[in-house]
Amino acid sequence: MHSTAFNPGNSALLLIDHQVGTIGFTHSHDINLLISNTTKLAKIAAAVDLPSVLTSSQEDQFQGPLLPVLEEILPTQFAARIKRRGIVNAMHDDNFAAAVRATGRKKLFVSGIATEVCILYPVLQLLEEGYEVQVSADTSASHTLYGDTIALRRMEQAGAIITTVDQIIAELAIDWSSLNGKKLLGILNY
Repeated sequence: MHSTAFNPGNSALLLIDHQVGTIGFTHSHDINLLISNTTKLAKIAAAVDLPSVLTSSQEDQFQGPLLPVLEEILPTQFAARIKRRGIVNAMHDDNFAAAVRATGRKKLFVSGIATEVCILYPVLQLLEEGYEVQVSADTSASHTLYGDTIALRRMEQAGAIITTVDQIIAELAIDWSSLNGKKLLGILNY
């Protein structure tokens, strides 16, 4: 394994604002594929015990609740989700920032809605704070493809790695014949 690889022992997952209402106003990706990939990402975390932090913004407003499938797959993390009061940069929410730090991990997979608003700013701050960040592009979306593309480019220029769910699965598996590899192979083919 290469020395900079993200693995189940050194990584954590941040799921930001995968809310029913918020997803409804994205047009940069197919919504069904977005939900399917987000489901796979949650299953990855559950399969390899990846520390996971979930957050939402103003669930009682148009953004709505987090996707119900997240509660099914990550029930403990869902119950402990950080409910932000509208703060755009989730890292500006003391509870969310504390939860991220409490993972003890400096390598983070980040995903969420919308890429150009709710993902961009925490990723830029996390990079500034010395975290290594991989942004899952196929589990994040924006109102427009143009906005999504520009946000991904901006994060990449700042040092984030832009990735996909299947790349995350392969990186965490390390070896398909290992215990984790066998668990993740079933998710890859989901």
